[in-house]
Amino acid sequence: MDKKEQSKKIILILKKSYPLAKCSLNYSNPLQLLIATILSAQCTDKRVNKTTPALFKRFKTAKDFASAHIVEIENIVKSCGFYRSKAKSISETCKRLAADYKGIVPNKIEDLLKFRGVARKTANVVLGNVFHDPQGVVVDTHMIRIANRLGLTKNKDPIKIEQDLNKIIPKKEWTMFSHYVIAHGRAVCKAQNPKCDVCPLKKYCEYYKKIYYR
Repeated sequence: MDKKEQSKKIILILKKSYPLAKCSLNYSNPLQLLIATILSAQCTDKRVNKTTPALFKRFKTAKDFASAHIVEIENIVKSCGFYRSKAKSISETCKRLAADYKGIVPNKIEDLLKFRGVARKTANVVLGNVFHDPQGVVVDTHMIRIANRLGLTKNKDPIKIEQDLNKIIPKKEWTMFSHYVIAHGRAVCKAQNPKCDVCPLKKYCEYYKKIYYR
């Protein structure tokens, strides 16, 4: 079975297993999702969702963030880790949004990648969930782990993994595939002690075959 055929079968199983899968970050507009995704770097979505209500209540627009003293942003996002760097990314991103984009989050990846703290993962989260036009599969730690275990890629570098997956996952599935994989990673295919015995994907999993049939 080639990887395209394998990926189709995997997607069908994941759809049935996680029918309620969706973006786990809470947001109500593109700016909020952009900021929440910046905060989610090396931090759980659960922690981000506990932090953003106060942040979004205090700052409503890109101009609000841009004009704020960075220490105020730092104090609110401190629990998300690397808070000084993240606060700076939020501040500088919003200053650029206010100055160059009239405060509106752009819908082109080449524009999003100009912002501090925004790499392809963050850009594709925004493009896929808000604008429904992802330019690639979102590659986070769950995707890195599970795509390798399934044998969909042999790479560890996120950019190379995205390139591999973009070739075998239908574009219409790029956004939801990421949500399915994250849900599967949290519920079953954990980094430590994966629940291989109950995994619906074990038939297609190289990791399972290696561990249990070596």
